Amino acid sequence: MAKAEETVLEIDLNALGHNYRYLRSKIKPETKFMAVVKAYAYGSDSIVIAKYLQDLGADYFAVAYVNEGITLREGGITSPILVLHPQKVHFKTLIENNLEPSIYSETILSDFITTAKELGKADYPIHLKFNTGLNRLGFSADELPEIATRIQQQNAVKVIALLSHLAATEDANETDFTNLQLERFDAICKKADTLFKTETLKHVLNTSGIINYSHAQYDMVRSGIGLYGYGNEPHVDAELQPVMTLKTIISQKHTIAIGESVGYNRKYKSDHKTVTATLPIGHADGIGREYGHGKTYVSIHGQLAPIVGNVCMDMIMVDVTNIECEEGDEVEIFGKNLSASKFSETAQTITYELLTGLSQRIKRVLTN
Repeated sequence: MAKAEETVLEIDLNALGHNYRYLRSKIKPETKFMAVVKAYAYGSDSIVIAKYLQDLGADYFAVAYVNEGITLREGGITSPILVLHPQKVHFKTLIENNLEPSIYSETILSDFITTAKELGKADYPIHLKFNTGLNRLGFSADELPEIATRIQQQNAVKVIALLSHLAATEDANETDFTNLQLERFDAICKKADTLFKTETLKHVLNTSGIINYSHAQYDMVRSGIGLYGYGNEPHVDAELQPVMTLKTIISQKHTIAIGESVGYNRKYKSDHKTVTATLPIGHADGIGREYGHGKTYVSIHGQLAPIVGNVCMDMIMVDVTNIECEEGDEVEIFGKNLSASKFSETAQTITYELLTGLSQRIKRVLTN
């Protein structure tokens, strides 16, 4: 890859393929694979990622909201797309774009059936989501008989899948709770098959679930963060490859005398002669103020340079006193050499937040 000349987010499709094949190796050949590409494919490029995974054989895609699914359709994605959190106002466009909704409440079910009828649909595919302990979205198990009756009284929609969402598959201290969730989901699936009198797809495992609870893979698994190179556990991270590398350059260097300050509110004051480098990236790009004040480092020529003072909207300053570097030199914020998980930990946040918070003004560049 050519040296960066501006702030860029490199997207490594070879790494994506490696991660997909690694996760696939953990499940049975017949188990379907749902690739989660919500939030611009975790901050990268949803169309590019989805097209590549579709070519590799991904069976399904998942997005959070209808507009994300429409973007995929307009970008040429023909595989089934599940919308995890559909809103009533978008039901018509969801159906017009052949997206599949995750139905999680009686109100949403009733409203969706009404819209499907208005559009003259028959057996439109829906997934039913059940709450097994995350307590976020989903029907309760007790609602199953009522749901079955409601479904059987119409023919506008057809239940093709059942799902739930696990809360702590990466946490060894929560094994008992995860197993309880799986037991609850299993009981729901058995009862649903009896009530609906039809076979449905079942899917419950996320990335860490694929690794730690593969016995519960059912008919399909879902993976998001793992595809992008992070497995929530160090030993899994070691098997994966970061898909995204955020790079920038040195815009200018300054020599700071003892007692001088750097940046807004003079939050950094030098107690020794210091050399700083200013980089064209800031909190408007997704590198928040919480990363400042020496807590977080960037990589310059393989050496770590701490961020000093407050992060600005469009710039950060780093200490390069002991690093041989010049204006125009390349800087890695995170990626191949400096893990996004380690970077995010310095600000007591998580990789998901860091990646999905990357601004769309950052230029995306494909590598393979």
